[in-house]
Amino acid sequence: MPTLILVRHGRSTANTGGVLAGWTPGVALDARGTAQAAALPGRLRDVPLAAAVTSPLQRCRETLAPLAAARPELPLHTDERIGECHYGDWSGRKLAELGEDPLMAVVQQHPSAAAFPGGESIRAMQARAVDAVREWNGRIEREHGPEAVYLMCSHGDIIKSVVADALGLHLDHFQRIHADPCSVTAIRYTRLRPYLLRLGDTGELAGLAPHEDAPGAGDSAVGGGAGAP
Repeated sequence: MPTLILVRHGRSTANTGGVLAGWTPGVALDARGTAQAAALPGRLRDVPLAAAVTSPLQRCRETLAPLAAARPELPLHTDERIGECHYGDWSGRKLAELGEDPLMAVVQQHPSAAAFPGGESIRAMQARAVDAVREWNGRIEREHGPEAVYLMCSHGDIIKSVVADALGLHLDHFQRIHADPCSVTAIRYTRLRPYLLRLGDTGELAGLAPHEDAPGAGDSAVGGGAGAP
């Protein structure tokens, strides 16, 4: 099955402003985020990509714009299922203010029980994101083969929830995972299990190019496996 590269959008005006953006329109990359996006094509230059999928939100589309310009042949798709969590009444509010709400403790310590007022639950967010990944895995494999690599540009909570699923972690542990703006997280999916290849990587990415001893090419019975990360 394919390798998925998850890119968190570059730093946004909401990140620097300490605001929970959610689906609030008009949230763009700030100057640093624009520079991070401009560097992404160079970081991925040695990685063949079969396709790119983006959240419909502006900050993700802006993050992928330099990559799309550098690779005009790259198919680019939009999927709402990897859009940010619907934070409902919390959207657009200061994180410092929200920290005083009793619900924030639930979000941080027992997220599987958290549902945002006027929005969605964290469980529902994870379910739609994982469904999207699984469906795209199948599509990419059918169209480009099992060794294909494809990219999704999404949001921190989405990426964390997908990683938790790949690692077999209960959703209540997903807050232990971290992904910086414009960082790369890579998951190699196989018939029996996923392998986490990178988490929140902000450096070079040449090692993500397909190779013969990729994890999942053969499963070791015990001992970690020579080909496993």
